[in-house]
Amino acid sequence: MDFNLFWTIIYGAICGYVASRILGGEGFGFLGNIVIGILGGLIGHKVFHWMKWNIENPILSNLVSSVAGAIILIIALEWLQSLSKKRK
Repeated sequence: MDFNLFWTIIYGAICGYVASRILGGEGFGFLGNIVIGILGGLIGHKVFHWMKWNIENPILSNLVSSVAGAIILIIALEWLQSLSKKRK
């Protein structure tokens, strides 16, 4: 078994859940949190790299950027959802 994949899934679930709780939600379920966390991690790492933000501790850097990216993703999804409701 590839333990990198295992830890990516667990880490994604945690980051997705933390981001949803910061925004006042209840989470997206285990699978939803994994998807939000992993995609948010990709977004957050790109944003942090683009803005040239760096945290010296690699574990803390990954956590902060992944949660920040997941927050950006959740806000974007909620915005898109509100746009679709206005059109109906």
